[in-house]
Amino acid sequence: MFCLVCGFCIYLLCHITISGPWFDMYLRAREPVVLNFNPFMVFNPDPKMEYNDQLIRATNMTVSALRFLKTLRAGILEPEVFHLNPAKSDTQAFKRFVRFVPSSLSWYCAYMMNAYPLDMSQYFRLFNSTRLPKHSKDELFTDESGRHLLVIRNGNLYIFDVIDKDGNIVKPSEIQAHLKFILSDNSPAPAFPIACLTSEDRDTWAILRQELLDNGNKDTLRKVDSAIFCLCLDDFPIKDLTHLSQTMLHSDGINRWYDKSFNLILTQDGTAAIHFEHSWGDGVAVLRFQNEVFKDSIESPAITPRSQPAAVDSATSVQKLSFHLNDALKEGITKAKQKFDATVKTLTLEAHHFGRGGKELLKKQKVSPDAIAQLAFQMAFLQQYGQTVASYESCSTAAFRHGRTETIRPASIYTKACSEAFVRKASKHSKAELQQMIAECSKYHGQLTKEAAMGQGFDRHLFGLQCLADLRGTPLPDFYQDQAYAQINHNIISTSTLSSPAVQMGGFGPVVPDGFGIAYAVHDNWIGLNVSSYPARDVHGFIQCVHKSLEDIFNVLEDKQVSH
Repeated sequence: MFCLVCGFCIYLLCHITISGPWFDMYLRAREPVVLNFNPFMVFNPDPKMEYNDQLIRATNMTVSALRFLKTLRAGILEPEVFHLNPAKSDTQAFKRFVRFVPSSLSWYCAYMMNAYPLDMSQYFRLFNSTRLPKHSKDELFTDESGRHLLVIRNGNLYIFDVIDKDGNIVKPSEIQAHLKFILSDNSPAPAFPIACLTSEDRDTWAILRQELLDNGNKDTLRKVDSAIFCLCLDDFPIKDLTHLSQTMLHSDGINRWYDKSFNLILTQDGTAAIHFEHSWGDGVAVLRFQNEVFKDSIESPAITPRSQPAAVDSATSVQKLSFHLNDALKEGITKAKQKFDATVKTLTLEAHHFGRGGKELLKKQKVSPDAIAQLAFQMAFLQQYGQTVASYESCSTAAFRHGRTETIRPASIYTKACSEAFVRKASKHSKAELQQMIAECSKYHGQLTKEAAMGQGFDRHLFGLQCLADLRGTPLPDFYQDQAYAQINHNIISTSTLSSPAVQMGGFGPVVPDGFGIAYAVHDNWIGLNVSSYPARDVHGFIQCVHKSLEDIFNVLEDKQVSH
């Protein structure tokens, strides 16, 4: 029986069954994973510039990733904890104390110190994992016995062991030698690059994968699927931020295996990024991995610019994968590449740097930096298109067991009123009135964020109730058929933010054909955003409107003249 008063009780009841349906939601989707689901996050450069060499950085990041794997599987990876009062709980003294407390009581000790352990159940899917295409519903495959790395360069696939028979990491100098061997391989790109198939819609890819299996490629596919992860080596440098986004979000479809849990990408100039498949986990888990790899690779690099590759026989150790292709498979690969190229041409990506201020200034003004960014998006859309629309901001619910995400709904009566005041009626309001409106937006956005993080958002509640109704065979209430419900779930403004010293920028595609995909971060002294859209929307115009909106907000907060 449902508690009609307490939404949190409903959440807990739904959460018993929601984990499976949430995976199903992703795995039943038939659209290609690239552009529609997979995001990317770019590493910041190594502060020691000489380490930003493709071979050096690829080796160091590979070794750091393997160190993370080893600590994870040994059960000694430090738990992920959200500290509300880090001065008290994020200390060595408290960590030592908790170690001696029985595990049944340690959670309560952390809770009393406002330290909340976060769910880490997604982490095991980071390694040796691949999403397998199946008719109607895909499967997640993990084989922890795999000891090899998958490397893709110029559309050619290679594997070699990076973990030895005793479970130890292979010497970094040997990994360096094998990667150097691959980078020295002058083989042309294959006429029929097999990786293109991972860019197909899922049912088409499922049919073609079965054709691959039937045509004698079972063992080869198994090597791809069970690889610890996929390392992509690109033979070109990054030209600018737009080229960076295009390279890491989609590239040419030849040099990625989009179904792997993640692709670690290294371009010719040492620019690095993670491109990950979304069904198995969320940005919080990937960000933890990225933070650890970045920190370890710069603080404890496995090799240096003076390191020499080991004198090993890479020609024997490195296996270049080949596939048996019949005419049906060749035709399928050709069509997949054509379809991919045509789709990519319709996507626009543009990054922007707002340098006037960031977290430091906004916190001095006692407003939420995230609320200001979201308000700017609302103002910009109103300025550009004359209306407000359904908006989405992702919020982690990792405070709960098997928690994934909840939706923050940034568009509110407060942002609507504030946006209209700035865009349409700025001259009719005093600075004090506009400042008060901004403060109200900030306060309400903070409330929404806390509610979402603690399971009080309505989106997953409704999703969970719908799943329970389906499970019981109960007819859905008319509410779910209402046009308003459909409209609020057509998220034209879809946003996500993850800030970290390891991350330079991120990005993802729009979630609807007439939408914007907005990855953003509010840094100490600047605000960055990376926006994507299809032809139905004007990215450049939107970014210009966001810039103006931020200028207007900052002018009001700093008691300066608002532009018109």
